[in-house]
Amino acid sequence: MKFSIAAKFNIVFLSIFVVGFGAASAVTNYLLRQNAREETLENARVLMQSALAARSYTVGQIVPLLDTHLKYEFVPQSIPSYAATEQLGQLLKQYPDFTYKEATLNPTNLRDRAADWEADLINTLRAKPALNELVGERSTSVGPALYVARPLQIKNEACLRCHSVPDAAPKTMTDIYGQNNGFGWKHMEIVGAQVVSVPMEVPLRRANAMLRTYMLSMLGIFAFLFVALNLMVHYFVTRRITRMSRLADQVSLGQFNDEEFEVKGSDELSTLARSFARMRSSLASAMKMLDE
Repeated sequence: MKFSIAAKFNIVFLSIFVVGFGAASAVTNYLLRQNAREETLENARVLMQSALAARSYTVGQIVPLLDTHLKYEFVPQSIPSYAATEQLGQLLKQYPDFTYKEATLNPTNLRDRAADWEADLINTLRAKPALNELVGERSTSVGPALYVARPLQIKNEACLRCHSVPDAAPKTMTDIYGQNNGFGWKHMEIVGAQVVSVPMEVPLRRANAMLRTYMLSMLGIFAFLFVALNLMVHYFVTRRITRMSRLADQVSLGQFNDEEFEVKGSDELSTLARSFARMRSSLASAMKMLDE
């Protein structure tokens, strides 16, 4: 099968474009998804810092105010984990797909009991006590979500007053939560994890929209370049070669009376055309000499 110069050029150009388009699509998709993940992770860490701020505020300012009262009555609001959970619970009413939980394997408040996937995170943190943060993704009913988990470790022995044995805990606490849960904790033990879960659907949807826009833009630029380059090849190459080929056929048949081939420019084809014109003139002169 014979191909013209324009056809060969288009085959090469299209092949390069297909490879480049596929590579650009893969790289851009990867970068946009990584950016979406980083955006989601940043949101998760902001939420985690909000919880830590609530815990610190409770310990630093609420507990001292209730110090005397706490000697006689247990107040759940004085517990940092309770305060953080309640505050974030109010905030996340506006963002129902976001979650914050102080998941615990053996919680005092049963609402904090770890789900199966949260228990796996806690066990991972217990197995790797040097690990300060665990980041990953999981599937949810609303799509993929990114989670951040940080260990809840008993570093203050004062916490064991409420969590060692039921008899040592305030009666007002056991009256609320009972004597069957939240006991047996040990100093420096990782009993749970702060877990923040943030949906990735919106950032991923935005990334997909940006990818489509970018690839369509590339396709439009390619179409423009394809047309422009084909016009340039036709005007500067194939049109001139076709004309020289036609004149060469006429010369081979001994027809020297056609008008001279007009040569403009200084590129390779112009040089070839001038050489062809000189050859044509030389052949014409030689044929006249033979006729004489």
